Amino acid sequence: MHFDTADGPTTHRAAAQLRPRGKAILGAALLFAAAGLLVGGGLVQLTFILTAVLLALVSACIGVVAQRADRAVRSSVRQISDLAGHDPMPVALTGPDLVLLYANDAATSCFGGEGQTTLTGLIDAEIANVSAFLFEMERDARTRGSARREVLRPDGRLSVTALRTGPGLCLWRIDLETGGQGQAALAGAVPVIHLGPDDEVLSANAAAHALLGAHVDKVDRFCPRAQLRTGHINEIVTESGTTDCLAADWPRDDGSRDVYLFPATGPAEKAPDGWAFFDSLPVPLLKLSRDGRLLMSNRPSRALLGIDSGEGRRLTDVLESPGRPLPDWLDDAAAGRGTVQAEIVRVRREDREVFVQVALTPAVDNGESVLIAVLHDATKFKSLEAQFVQSQKMQAIGQLAGGVAHDFNNLLTAISGHCDLLLLRHDQDDGDYADLVQISQNANRAAALVSQLLAYSRKQTLRPKIMDLREILSDLTHLLNRLVGERVTLEVIHDPDLWAVRADKRQLEQVLMNLVVNARDAMPDGGDIIIRTCNRVLKEPLKRDRAVVAPGRYVGVTVEDCGNGIAADHLGKVFDPFFTTKRPGDGTGLGLSTVYGIMKQTGGFIFVDSTPGEGTRFMMLFPAHDVLVQKSLPVEIPGLREPRGQGMVLLVEDEAPVRAFASRALKMRGFTVLEADSAEAALALLKDESLHIDVFVTDVIMPGMDGPTWVREALTARPETQVVFISGYAPETFADTQTEIPHSVFLPKPFSLSELTETVQTQMRA
Repeated sequence: MHFDTADGPTTHRAAAQLRPRGKAILGAALLFAAAGLLVGGGLVQLTFILTAVLLALVSACIGVVAQRADRAVRSSVRQISDLAGHDPMPVALTGPDLVLLYANDAATSCFGGEGQTTLTGLIDAEIANVSAFLFEMERDARTRGSARREVLRPDGRLSVTALRTGPGLCLWRIDLETGGQGQAALAGAVPVIHLGPDDEVLSANAAAHALLGAHVDKVDRFCPRAQLRTGHINEIVTESGTTDCLAADWPRDDGSRDVYLFPATGPAEKAPDGWAFFDSLPVPLLKLSRDGRLLMSNRPSRALLGIDSGEGRRLTDVLESPGRPLPDWLDDAAAGRGTVQAEIVRVRREDREVFVQVALTPAVDNGESVLIAVLHDATKFKSLEAQFVQSQKMQAIGQLAGGVAHDFNNLLTAISGHCDLLLLRHDQDDGDYADLVQISQNANRAAALVSQLLAYSRKQTLRPKIMDLREILSDLTHLLNRLVGERVTLEVIHDPDLWAVRADKRQLEQVLMNLVVNARDAMPDGGDIIIRTCNRVLKEPLKRDRAVVAPGRYVGVTVEDCGNGIAADHLGKVFDPFFTTKRPGDGTGLGLSTVYGIMKQTGGFIFVDSTPGEGTRFMMLFPAHDVLVQKSLPVEIPGLREPRGQGMVLLVEDEAPVRAFASRALKMRGFTVLEADSAEAALALLKDESLHIDVFVTDVIMPGMDGPTWVREALTARPETQVVFISGYAPETFADTQTEIPHSVFLPKPFSLSELTETVQTQMRA
C-alpha cells in the first residue's frame, strides 16, 4: 500500500503547513505592490515596493523548503518500499503525529489498513490504549534512536519496534510471535494483564476479559486502589461484583509488566484452574499443602530455590524459618488468622546466598485447602539492608568509642603529663627514672589502644601528608621482620615509578603492621609474606564487595600469604569489629576493623581474596597524588634549650587533673596562667576589661556552655586573641564550627608537655 505524499491527507505535515503560509505571504506581497503603485512617488512608494519584494522572496524560500521536504519524504518512501515491500512482517513509515506515509502489503493485509491515514487507526484493534502506546514509543525513538515494546495477545506476543529514520520520520515493524511462553500464559485460564510503565493496560488474555469484562481497559476501573499490590491480596471489581485476588507480576525489559490474578478463596468450582500452565508462568510460584508439602513448583521458583524438583520436599527443606516455626506461619496463613504479611527468608542453598520474599495466599483446589506462595528474589534488598545494619552498628560503636576515648584521653593526659613533670625533676641515674619511663610508655600504649577504638569507628585524628610508600616500607621493614619471626620470610616488591599517596604516616604503618601480623598468624608452620606496590589506572568504575571505585589513578598495595586461608562464610565478616577466627585469648577482633576504618577515613579501599588451604590476599587502593616540592625546614640543633614564653594564657578545663598539669607546664615555660573550670567562670573573668589575654586554651566539650560557644562570645570584645582548642574527641566532630572561629588551632588529647607548650608558643607568635 503506497501513499502519495504530494497531496491528500497523507501529505508530509511540515510541507502541508508551509505551503498555506507561503501562499499567504505571497498574497501580502501582492497587496504591498498594489499599494505601492497607487501611492504617489517618493519614499513611501519605495518602502511599499521593497516590502513587497522582500515578502515575495520569503514566499519563494518557503516554497523551495516545502518542495525539498516533499522530495525527502518521497525518497524515504521509495527506499522503504524497495526494502520492505515484500517483507512478510508488517512495516510502516510515519511522519509527525503518526500520519501514515507508507505501509507495506503485509501491514494492510494483517491489520486491514485500507483507507487508514494514521498508524493509530491501522492497529487500533490490536492494542488497548493504542494512542498512548504509540506516542510514547515515538517519543522514545525520537530521543534514543529506537524503541521496542511487547504486547501479549491470546495467540502469542505482538512485538513493536520503532526506528528514527529522519526529521519527523519513524519506521515501524510489527512482529507477531505465536506460541511459546506468552501463548501459554495468555491462553491459560489464569487471568493475565499486560501493563505499561505508567500502569496503562496494553492487553489482556481471554481469562482476564472473562473475569473483568468491560472493566479491563483501565487499572482504576477494576482495582479501586488504582494500584495493584503484587504479592498481596487485592480487591478486584469483576462483572459479578468484587472478589479478592492475589496479584503476582513479572517485569519485562521494556519497563512493562505482566500481572497474574489468582482468585484467593472461594468454592471449588471457582478455584484457579490454570494449574496446567503453572510450570510455564514466569512468576516464581509454589503450590503448598496446609502442612507445608510442595504440591507443585514452576521453573522460575525451582531456579530461585536451586532445586531440580519439588517432589517429596517440604517448605522447611528449601527455606529457613522467618523468625517463628514455619508450620505455625503456614497454618495461620491457611486459616486467615491475624495479618499474615510477606516474609523475607533465607534459601537453603550451598552454592550462594539467596533471600526470597514469600507471600502466602489461601486457595481451594478440588475442595482441598491449599496455599499459593509467590516468591520474589530479595537478595539485593537484603544486601542493602545488611549494609544499613552495618552502618548503624558502626555508628553506635563509634559513638560509644568516642565517649570512651574522651574520658580515657582526659585520664591519659593527666597521667602522661604529670609523668613528664616528674621526669623533668629526675636524672637518668635516679632510681625512680626507669619506673617513670615505664609509666610514660604504658600511657602511650593505652593511647594507642584508644586510637584503635577510634580508628575502626573512623573518628581518629589524622595528620595526612603526601608521601612515598616505598620510603614508608623501607623504614618499616626492619620492624616487620622482627614481628614475623625467623620461620616467616618477608619480601617487598616495589614498582620503580610508584606514585605518591596522601595519608597519615602513623596510621599507614599501623595498617601494614596489622596485615603482616595477621598473615604471620595464618602460617603457624612458617611461609612467605609478599608485599607488592604498583600503579593502577581504572578507566571504568570498579564494582566489588558493595563498593564502587571511581575511575582514576590509584596506588595499589597487596599483602599476600600462603597460610590457612579464610572460609567463604567468614570472608564477608573479617572487617567486622570484634570478629576473629583465632582462639580465645589470641585475638581481639580489632585488627582488621581498625585497618578498614583507617582505609575508609583515608579515602582508600581494601578488598580481600582467600582460598582455604592456599592463602589470603589483601588488596588496598589509595588515590594517587602528585609529589609536592616542600621547602626545607631549618635544622634543629640538639641540646638547644627551648626559649621561655611570655604572655597571659586563660586555661579553661573542667577536668581538674588535666587543668593542674597544663597550668604547671605553661608556668614552667614562663607563661602567666589564669585558670577556670567552666566556660561561665571564664566569661566572668573576662568582664575585667583591664585584663589582657593573649591565648585562650580551652576544652571543647564541657558541662554547660561548650568551648566554641564561649570563645565566640569572648571574641566579640577581644577579636585579636588566639585560641587553642583541646579535646579527647576527633576534630571532625566540630570542624565546621572551628572554621568559623579565627586564629584557632586544635590540639588532640592526650598531649605531652612539649606539645602543649610549643602549640601555645606558636599561637603567641602568630
